[in-house]
Amino acid sequence: MMPSRFFACCWLSLAGAVYAAPLSRIGVSVGALDNPFYQLVARGALNEARAANPNAQVTTLSANFSLERQEEQVRQLLRQQVELILLVAADSKAVAPLVRIAHQAGVRVVAVDVDAPGVDGTVKSDNVQAGALACRYLAEQMHGHGTMVIQNGPPVSSVWDRVAGCRRSLAAFPKIRLLSHQESGMASSWGGKRLMERHLRRYPMINGVFSCNDRQALGAEQAAREAGRKEVMVAGVDGSPDIEKALRAQNQIVASVSQAPYAIGAEAVKLGRQLLDKPNAKPSLVLVPVQLITRANIGAYQGWQSQLPPAPAAAR
Repeated sequence: MMPSRFFACCWLSLAGAVYAAPLSRIGVSVGALDNPFYQLVARGALNEARAANPNAQVTTLSANFSLERQEEQVRQLLRQQVELILLVAADSKAVAPLVRIAHQAGVRVVAVDVDAPGVDGTVKSDNVQAGALACRYLAEQMHGHGTMVIQNGPPVSSVWDRVAGCRRSLAAFPKIRLLSHQESGMASSWGGKRLMERHLRRYPMINGVFSCNDRQALGAEQAAREAGRKEVMVAGVDGSPDIEKALRAQNQIVASVSQAPYAIGAEAVKLGRQLLDKPNAKPSLVLVPVQLITRANIGAYQGWQSQLPPAPAAAR
């Protein structure tokens, strides 16, 4: 098992590190670049790389949760002779051969957002905590009784951990009946909507829905609203701009758990540089804390844009 360090401690450690040489070529393979979360992960990685080396080349590719596409991308990045790959695995188990291919080429791999076997390091949110926070809040809003559905997602560790955290929280509420927890909404709004429509037809009463990310949550909420199922309360994970808007409006979204995508991308590059300077270093795990946001505290929530570094002052 990889040693775990919480974000604050690790940030201090990496911030004070001295690197032998800046990276010149980095490859990034993410889930979907039309998702603002992965856009900020990529931006954090790019800005951190350019801060160390203004001439750094950062190639960012979108695998769209396709293992076949991700294999093509890893081989493409290796042909470009990158020194480091930041990998958002399309499948947390089946991606293992791609990691081995990179290592055979002498390239370090840092898993980002989700686990991947055999990587040199991992930077991700505390996803167990995310699921636990969201489902505890839903259960409390349900006053400890009723029925709930968990919308699962792609076969990646972040989703598994969120579902595990959710179910762990629900164990403290024996009067809440879990109707479904294995069906996937594919981490998309259309997938969340389609899955919710099936659940609404199948179950005459659903009080709570936990979706594995905000996109699914928004799709699920749309389906419930259009069906006139006002009893349904929906929570997700991400703290995205769209969920922020939803929590400020009238609808059935009640909560989300915010991540820090920009910081995840930046810390992944820092960790990669540290690993390159220490070839024999043991694999490292950096867990980035998460935050519950609800209608009660949305006014104080600063959103993902608050993670961005301040713009440089104008020259005088």
